Amino acid sequence: MGVFVFLPLVLPLTAWPVARLAEQRLHPRTATRLLTAVAAVMAACSAVCLGLLMVVGTAQLPGNPLPDGWSDPEVREAVPYDEVAGKAAIPALCAVLVLCGRTLWRHGRTRRRAHRALTGLRGTQVAVLRDDVPYAYALPGRQRGRVVVTTALLDSLEPAERRALFAHERSHLTARHHRFLLAVRLAAQANPFLRPLRTAVTYTTERWADEDAAQAVGSRRTVAHAIGKAALLSRGAAPAALAGFAVAGPVPRRVAALLGPAPVARRWPSLFTTVGLAAWGAAAATAVSAMSSANAAVTMTLILYAATPL
Repeated sequence: MGVFVFLPLVLPLTAWPVARLAEQRLHPRTATRLLTAVAAVMAACSAVCLGLLMVVGTAQLPGNPLPDGWSDPEVREAVPYDEVAGKAAIPALCAVLVLCGRTLWRHGRTRRRAHRALTGLRGTQVAVLRDDVPYAYALPGRQRGRVVVTTALLDSLEPAERRALFAHERSHLTARHHRFLLAVRLAAQANPFLRPLRTAVTYTTERWADEDAAQAVGSRRTVAHAIGKAALLSRGAAPAALAGFAVAGPVPRRVAALLGPAPVARRWPSLFTTVGLAAWGAAAATAVSAMSSANAAVTMTLILYAATPL
């Protein structure tokens, strides 16, 4: 096993170049799926690595509940710097579990509160709240989601801009963007090196919805005007409890992208381009991370099985 058990902890660094290039060069749909998949796999591998190290660290503690054979020198020799790495992995894995659990709990609580706030309104796809605070967001649901918008924001937009706004929010619901965002949030909790991917996916999901809205209304400039005006009106206006759903992303970059040519929808970039080289590099690093964690898990399982008395 050796030093390969540590690879999944540091390989996420190789995804940093593709995070920046993907959000600039790839179609937002492709970039979102690529970055989310890379983040999820690398986060899972990091968790497996910490789990294996924790086993070694826990076996060294006095009065540990693990079998005595698991503290055998052969087990400890399988991990370099086992005494330091093993003990450090215990609080690290506990912190990951606590942070991920808290993220899931807060996400669920926010959704429940948002749905309770709509109690009594008609069950239409668009829920209009009489509120002087301008904001809008897409609220996912089990059967179907709803677009929530306030009268203050609707009154400030032209009819064409309203259609663009609704098309943008419906795109979030149709493509289940909240799942991508939750996945990268959990991945960043599991390994801090994955935070740039979370930032990139926050942007690419918004760009994905922007492009869908532009196709729906037939005018990229109208969508650019709509999101620019909505961002100016609702800056800091959305309730803090809805921050997970009312994400605007870097609006100036989104407007600039909409005023330019539409991105080309390619499923996978060519290796002979900068973004393609970065994407293939990230994919290779993800594969290496998965193989390293799998190899370490199998090796450790065999060693522990041999060390466990019958």
